[in-house]
Amino acid sequence: MGAISRLFQISGTCNNYPWGKKGRDSLAARLCEKTPGSGFAIQDDEYYSEMWFGDYPDFPARDVQTGQPLAELLKEHKEILLGPRQVEIFGDNLPFLPKILSIGKALPLQIHPDKSLAAKLHQKDPEKFADANHKPEIAVALSRFELFAGWRDLNLISPVFNLPSLRRFVPAETRFWTDETLRAVIRGMLEADGQTVQGIEEDLEQQSRRDMQHLGYPDSFFDLIQRLQSQYSATDPGLLVAVLCMNYLVLEPGEAVFIPADGVHCYLSGDIVECMARSNNMLSGGLCPVADRDNVDLFVETLRIDDSTRSDRLRLPAKPSKDGAGGHVMVYQPPISEFDLLRIDLPAGGEELVWKHEGPTVAIVVSGEGKILGDGKELAATEGCMFFIAADTAIMLRADAALQIYAAVVR
Repeated sequence: MGAISRLFQISGTCNNYPWGKKGRDSLAARLCEKTPGSGFAIQDDEYYSEMWFGDYPDFPARDVQTGQPLAELLKEHKEILLGPRQVEIFGDNLPFLPKILSIGKALPLQIHPDKSLAAKLHQKDPEKFADANHKPEIAVALSRFELFAGWRDLNLISPVFNLPSLRRFVPAETRFWTDETLRAVIRGMLEADGQTVQGIEEDLEQQSRRDMQHLGYPDSFFDLIQRLQSQYSATDPGLLVAVLCMNYLVLEPGEAVFIPADGVHCYLSGDIVECMARSNNMLSGGLCPVADRDNVDLFVETLRIDDSTRSDRLRLPAKPSKDGAGGHVMVYQPPISEFDLLRIDLPAGGEELVWKHEGPTVAIVVSGEGKILGDGKELAATEGCMFFIAADTAIMLRADAALQIYAAVVR
């Protein structure tokens, strides 16, 4: 086994889900194309949705110089690259999976199972559920980012279900709404046939904008219905769950959300940095073709409905970090052990020393131009460049033009 550098450049893999953005409108594709040595070229008539740059088998990252998959390098040099503490806790893989997403239309209404359910689903159907891990995730906006996530307050949801077309979904014995009332209502809507769903949407569209605003719904309520109808269909029950029961959020660049395991969400538009625990399991409840929807009972029983899905609990503010010596580092700290996400903003001419971490770091240059120095080498750090930084390795960053870097780390 030969020597391995503690700092080396990697390339990512871009995929083509139909919810992505077309051609050069996709930031994921532009960054992938700008990665030196990637060999990736954008096709103007293709949709590009995500660039992955972790060691998961789907869409893997590779060493730019050798083309070797990152996963192979980590297994061969795990003590050096991952660090003994990480290997003891998480094994010989990265515990996180970083991505860039470019979202042109709504993703499916979805949840990612917790560890207990993921293990059961993986054992039962390993082809569909490829791993036994959970998938809590954070999403940081790189542009204006729209999403549905978590549940509106029950006191804000319940009044609209007094409409005659919606009252059928509320259990007859209900006096006061509870979390289980909401679960029953969601089950009823997801089991509704297409004609019923379409009739409810027509009824909602007869309500005045003022009435819906009075019930706490956003100004864009009717636009959201029409947009989702045009992207999928007027018979998709996931549309009702999203617009009536979920928080509609708009994030500006640098703002972030944390989605816990079993947390419901649906990303609508924008470009984001996404990082999650190392998993690719998903349950879909709607806003997708019928064949892609999972069993309604499984989906509904898995849903997390608690305080962690409130709008204010979902937001994850960036905080000043001591990871850098010069004060240019912010950190997003989700309430999980697998990773933190750093954001480094360096002005032109600036420098930043980033301290050693006990575990590995994977970084991407989102914008700007400069240099990264570490392990006795100096590499260009320009838009689209991605780097693997081994455990216990400090780096110096220098900016020729204002530089923004996001980095997933095990601290």
